[in-house]
Amino acid sequence: MAAIAELTRLDAAIERGTRRLLELQRPDGVWVGELESNATMTAQHLFWNHYLGLRTPELDRRIANELLARMRDDGTWSIWFEGPPDLSTSIEAYVACRLAGVDPGPRALAFIQREGGIPRSRLFTKCFMALLGQWPWQRMVPIPPELVLLPPSSPFSIYDFSCWARQTFVALAVAQSLRPVRPAEVDLSALGAIPGRTRPPGRPNPLRRRAVTVAERWIRERQEADGSWGGIQPPWVWGIIALAALGHGLDDPTLGKAVEGWQGFMVSDGERLRPEACQSPVWDTALAALALRACGLPAEHDALRRAGDYLLREEVTIRGDWAIRKPDLAPGGWAFEYENDLYPDVDDTAVVALTLHELGRGEEAIARGLDWLVGMQSRDGGWGAFDVDNQALWLYKVPFCDFGKVTDEPSSDVTAHSLETLGTLGLHREAAENGIEWLLSEQEEDGSWFGRWGVNHIYGTGAALPGLEACGIPHDHPSMRRAVAWLDSVQQESGGFGEDIRSYADPAWRGRAEFTTASQTAWALLGYVAAGNAEDSASRRAADYLCAAQRTDGDWEERHFTGTGFPLDFMIRYHLYRITFPLLALGRMRERLAG
Repeated sequence: MAAIAELTRLDAAIERGTRRLLELQRPDGVWVGELESNATMTAQHLFWNHYLGLRTPELDRRIANELLARMRDDGTWSIWFEGPPDLSTSIEAYVACRLAGVDPGPRALAFIQREGGIPRSRLFTKCFMALLGQWPWQRMVPIPPELVLLPPSSPFSIYDFSCWARQTFVALAVAQSLRPVRPAEVDLSALGAIPGRTRPPGRPNPLRRRAVTVAERWIRERQEADGSWGGIQPPWVWGIIALAALGHGLDDPTLGKAVEGWQGFMVSDGERLRPEACQSPVWDTALAALALRACGLPAEHDALRRAGDYLLREEVTIRGDWAIRKPDLAPGGWAFEYENDLYPDVDDTAVVALTLHELGRGEEAIARGLDWLVGMQSRDGGWGAFDVDNQALWLYKVPFCDFGKVTDEPSSDVTAHSLETLGTLGLHREAAENGIEWLLSEQEEDGSWFGRWGVNHIYGTGAALPGLEACGIPHDHPSMRRAVAWLDSVQQESGGFGEDIRSYADPAWRGRAEFTTASQTAWALLGYVAAGNAEDSASRRAADYLCAAQRTDGDWEERHFTGTGFPLDFMIRYHLYRITFPLLALGRMRERLAG
């Protein structure tokens, strides 16, 4: 009777969640939730619009409203929800408010002064202050545009950086070399600003002129169909600034397209306005469809048919920068964003291929994608997200690399997703075996796995266990049992799970938090089910938590950030994680309980 009651409870939660998720699908078959980041993106939107002369009173007002709404109770700004105050984030938000004619108050100023002000901020913050005429361009570590002239085979080239870093640094190097300024009429001396001190760059020598010319061509060649660069904010914004600094106006096809396309990344929230750092339609659509299949929705359902059509249309069929290291590898796979044909990624390719397999669609596209995925496997057996063997960790000693990740070394979660797909489809056994060996070697002493793209050890562990099971690792394998023991040790009394972002720096927070979230509880439950523990009390308590926490409309509440861009430096709240992952976990658990 208990088993019947549990299945009934799961049935009810799954039915409500399925109905809610179907309501959220767009007519074109896409699921996409907001990708929420932090106040710097909003402040920087005002900064570059100021430089291009595009500010309006309405833009100022709505940007200021958004920033004030994001302010912490102590008058500062953080990188993530309920996170600690951050100096550079607070400077950028404070300056944007002042630029818009709003004073954020004495507590914000006091914090910035106490922490050292603009002189102690990161490179990106100083660059934006320089753009506003509040900091000398020459008083920061330069990024030489000559880097773009070095061949990929040289000991140091732009291709040693991750794709997101190289695109940003090439554009930023051009801007730095030109030292663009549009003075902001605001007194920031209390922040340690040094206004009006930028010296003209001087007459460039022939090598510099050639480097800037090549860099401009490099930037133009990599613009995506929607006007972006890589579908992400940092290279997009600095691409806009670089082209404007070169003297181009909005009548320039590349610059005009970039500025116009950016409007599609703006989130209008009443009297508030904010940009997204990125958009995740392919990722969200694949996860939603995978979850619905796990919940029993038939593959021929109209919603899944439309989702499959969309995913098949998004297959990448052209070469991008990944081919610099893999010139003989045929294109294939999928990207994360609406438009990012030059940078498909391993994570999306694995999940989309698995989804299409579940939908019974796109056998040839799956084969091309997995051939590409296997070709992107690093020498050590693991997979990074966008590049092969991108592990030049010495780059973090370069002075201008003071913010976030600039390399794309293999990670447990991306490798695990690759293994889950290869194992489920029974393809590329040699590559899978190498990946299994790498993943097992990456298990932490406590039994968990590090989560590169999600917070954190719960995410890594919740990915690793399904990947290992799909590849035939038995449930009684020591790695499986150690992982389950670790999950048991961090499960909260409520049955739920939560992990504080501080776990990226402090091991004491691994798998622990003063809160629970639906997505992190779902990741733990996915791990339990894959380890053969669906019928154990810990799994039942996690499932009970998800069922009890579900709203009457089938959705879940989740304000905490559980997605990761750069650990600690750029965190993400995926607005659909709170429903897709719980449905995926509850659906898989019901499958196991039902035999």
